Amino acid sequence: MDSTEELAQRFEHERGRLVALATRVLSDAAEAQDIVQQAWLRLDATDQDIDSLPAWLTTVTTRLCLDRLRRRTPIPEEGIEVEGTVPDPAEDVALADTVGVALQLVLERLSPNERVAFVMHDSFGFEFATIAAALETTPEAARKLASRARAKVAQPRAEDALADWEVVDAFMAAARGGDFTRLVELLAPEAMVRGDQQAIATGTPSALDGREDVASFFNGAAHAALPVSVDGRAGAAWFHRGEAKVLFDFTVEGGRVRRIDFRADPEIIDRLVRRDGADPR
Repeated sequence: MDSTEELAQRFEHERGRLVALATRVLSDAAEAQDIVQQAWLRLDATDQDIDSLPAWLTTVTTRLCLDRLRRRTPIPEEGIEVEGTVPDPAEDVALADTVGVALQLVLERLSPNERVAFVMHDSFGFEFATIAAALETTPEAARKLASRARAKVAQPRAEDALADWEVVDAFMAAARGGDFTRLVELLAPEAMVRGDQQAIATGTPSALDGREDVASFFNGAAHAALPVSVDGRAGAAWFHRGEAKVLFDFTVEGGRVRRIDFRADPEIIDRLVRRDGADPR
């Protein structure tokens, strides 16, 4: 093994790639950083001979991601029936780089093994032998996992259609987490914010135009906002001392936020319903 200093230098050379892989698998940049740090701790503590450091780190990072996914979403793995190794004509299509916001939500519905196989192959181009080693399975089974995941992504079930409440909740989660890139992805290019007079009086902006400005305003904000509905529409509301003060009234079109209206008219606030079942007043 190298000295600790040499090992650290070699690890830093791989860090960016590992963070990118973990971020795509977990859809969470902060978790990805934590996973990669754990990979470093395991590397620093191991006394085994490592033939290929990049391959070793890929396997360890992937398995750490799998553990995190299984704790987050304990979806039982279906058995894989290997049907041979006939090439899949869709394999050359890197869906993971083209389906955007909808993909991230569909990924949440894949089993952990499907998710890892799909991301490693379609996003990063790993060979199935490498994927199989990370998943502790055979290359044929890894191919089957990726193919099954690809089919789910390419042809989602009707019930997997991107719902307005999913977009709203994903947007608010990105706002609280300070995920500017995710916010921009969830906003339509012509996105806007408008505030009524009562909301403006509480300190909200009267108007914002364009997704960059809207994303900048929400980035790292909205920690006191909770999920609500108003007149059957999914939204969020800013609460102060347990009382709803300002409604974030979302207009969602085509899986993206086109408009957010800040509304503090008492008649509107009285119609809010907390989506967790609590009394908003």
